[in-house]
Amino acid sequence: MSEETTGGAGGVVRVRVRLFARLRELAGGREVLLELPAGAVVEDAWAALTAQRPAVAPMRPHTRFAVNGRYVPVDAPLPDGAELACIPPVSGGSGDVPDDGGPAPARPRILELRAAAFDASIVADLAARLATDQDGAVVGFIGRTRITAGAPAPGEEAEAARLAGVPVDALEYEAHEELVLRVLDEIADEVERRFGVTRLAIVHRTGRVPLGDAAVAIVAVSPHRAEAFDAAEYAMDETKARAPIWKAEVHAGGHVWVGAPARSGPEDDPAADASGTAPAARASGPGASTEGRS
Repeated sequence: MSEETTGGAGGVVRVRVRLFARLRELAGGREVLLELPAGAVVEDAWAALTAQRPAVAPMRPHTRFAVNGRYVPVDAPLPDGAELACIPPVSGGSGDVPDDGGPAPARPRILELRAAAFDASIVADLAARLATDQDGAVVGFIGRTRITAGAPAPGEEAEAARLAGVPVDALEYEAHEELVLRVLDEIADEVERRFGVTRLAIVHRTGRVPLGDAAVAIVAVSPHRAEAFDAAEYAMDETKARAPIWKAEVHAGGHVWVGAPARSGPEDDPAADASGTAPAARASGPGASTEGRS
C-alpha cells in the first residue's frame, strides 16, 4: 500500500486534531498535533489526545469524529496528514455514524454560514433567489436568540446551575465550516427525496448574536404549501440536530455550552420507500427542534 494511506516517513502517521466549543476550552487550544504509529485509527488518536490533555477524557461518550471533513466511526484508519475533528455536543440531537455518500449533485439551493448579521428580510431575499413561476408556496422560518436558557451540554451542568436565573445576553456560535456545509447538503438531499422540494435555503450565523437577533433562516419553495411546510420544518430540525455548529449561551458572569451529541443521520430514513418517496410523517426524535414553537 502507498505511504499516503499507511503512514508517513518511518511508519508514523501525523494527525492534526481540531477541537471545538467545550472540548477546545478543556484542552486549552484549538489544535493538537499528534504522531501515531502507522495503522492508527480514530480511537488511538483519542487515547493519545487524552494522554496529552487529560481534561478532555470525560467528554468521550459525548464526542463524534470526522476525518478530513466526513463523519467516521471510531475504528476508521487515519491517513498521514489527516485532519481529525472532535465533535462535542451540538445544539441538539444524538445518533450513530452515517454511511458516507459521495458529493451531492448541484441543486437550486442556498446553504451558507454567515458572520454578518441578517434580519427577517432575508426570507424575501432568499425566496427571490429560489422561486420560479411554477411555485405557489414560500415557507420561511427565522430562529432568534431568546432570553431563557436551554438544556446544558454534557459537562456543563455545574456552570448552568451557577448561572440559573441569569438572563441570556447573547448566543455565541462556533462551526466546523467544511463539515457544516457537507451536512447541510445531505439534509437538502433528504428534503428532496422525502418531500420533492428542490429549492431550499439554510443560512446560519456564526460568532456572537445579540439577544433578539436572527441566528438561522430556513426557506423552502415549492408548488404546494404542504410540501413547503414539511420541508422547512425538517430542514430546521435536522440542521439543529446534526450540523457541527456549537452554541454557547452568554450570561453576565459566564457562558454555558448547550445541546447534545450530534445526530449524524436521519433517524427514520428506512421509512422511505424504495423510490425515495417521503413518508407522510415528519422525522422526529430526541434531537427534534422546538425552536420557535414556545
